[in-house]
Amino acid sequence: MEKRMDFKKYLHDIADKSRNAFYQLQSLKTGQKNLILKNIAQKLEKNRVFIQSENLKDMENAKKNNLSTALLDRLLLNDKRIDGMIESLNAVIALDDPVGEITESRKNNAGLLIAKQRIPIGVIGMVYESRPNVAIEASSLSIKSGNAIILRGGSEAIHSNKALGKLIHEGIKESGFDENMVAMIDITDREVVNEMIKAEKKIDLIIPRGGESLIRFVVQNSLIPVIKHDKGVCSVFVNDDAKKEMAEAIAVNAKVQRPGVCNAIENLYLHKDYPYKKEILKALTDQGVKLKAYQEAADYSELAEKIDDINEFSVEYLDLILSVKIVDSLDEAVDMIRKYGSEHSDAIITERYQDAMKFLNTVNSSSVYVNASTRFTDGFEFGLGGEIGISTNKLHARGPMALKELTTYKYIIMGEGQIR
Repeated sequence: MEKRMDFKKYLHDIADKSRNAFYQLQSLKTGQKNLILKNIAQKLEKNRVFIQSENLKDMENAKKNNLSTALLDRLLLNDKRIDGMIESLNAVIALDDPVGEITESRKNNAGLLIAKQRIPIGVIGMVYESRPNVAIEASSLSIKSGNAIILRGGSEAIHSNKALGKLIHEGIKESGFDENMVAMIDITDREVVNEMIKAEKKIDLIIPRGGESLIRFVVQNSLIPVIKHDKGVCSVFVNDDAKKEMAEAIAVNAKVQRPGVCNAIENLYLHKDYPYKKEILKALTDQGVKLKAYQEAADYSELAEKIDDINEFSVEYLDLILSVKIVDSLDEAVDMIRKYGSEHSDAIITERYQDAMKFLNTVNSSSVYVNASTRFTDGFEFGLGGEIGISTNKLHARGPMALKELTTYKYIIMGEGQIR
């Protein structure tokens, strides 16, 4: 009988190596961290054929397993995606290093100088699905912010993840530092995740990035603090005064450009007095979008599937599927977003300033838009150099998580012999 693998020992050994690497990493100067990122970028550039050949193995397996077109898109690593990974590394190099920053200081009555200083969190454990390029974004942000990271990607991207992990390690080693500052778990058994989220005192923070079932499992079972990259049930509300061309362009872009990503919309709310309801729905169906129209919304498109289940508005399709509802007012749209959205990204299309301000002030999502596509919710687009995830938490980090969100703080106190 084959001996069962000791997943706890396997994970703890990795975490111990990561901790030791963190102690080295936290003392590195900005230039040394940037050198690591530069070398990783060069490794990606010189190994395009290797990356794409390994990715092809994952793509072929995914097609055999009938993954949707949208999920295949998330999995793909072509030249454009490799360009994007290199660009994100260079963007992180250009960012200011947050480690050591004094965010506030004061002198107390005893004459002590008390300052608040940014420091790394420590060892981060990240569990993610589908998108292999997450490994590069997460590694670059972790290294620049002084954190070691343990990456566990999805089984559907195992060959791509191994390839990227190999190149990351080569880039770190050629810089003269401990490669264990980035660990890539290459075992697909889910028991590894279970041990990972229970490794308190070994790992300081867990970041899950994936489907609803993964997020729920991690949140319910982790013994370690969690910042979750939750599902993206994003919405666009088209107000009664919205410009026709703008509303159509934003709705189509937010759904169609990349339907399998978390900042694509899943819901469209149309004000009952918006005069171009048929036209906007036609613009969507012309792009291959399947409409799930709630009750009377089906009257505005012959191609729509009529639905009566309001809970459809809480579904993350990650596909060319869109739920549509006619609403009586801005207040009803906000109420729907509060009840059925995931507090990720939501937008209003309107020319009325007071309605725009009301939407901004009453929708509590991590990113709230006026007259723009939700597809911009992205660390790179926000000028953050990328993101390790888009947090829907309300504590510590919210929205795209970049360098500063991967730090905590300590108080440093300078005295001259004071006693209390």
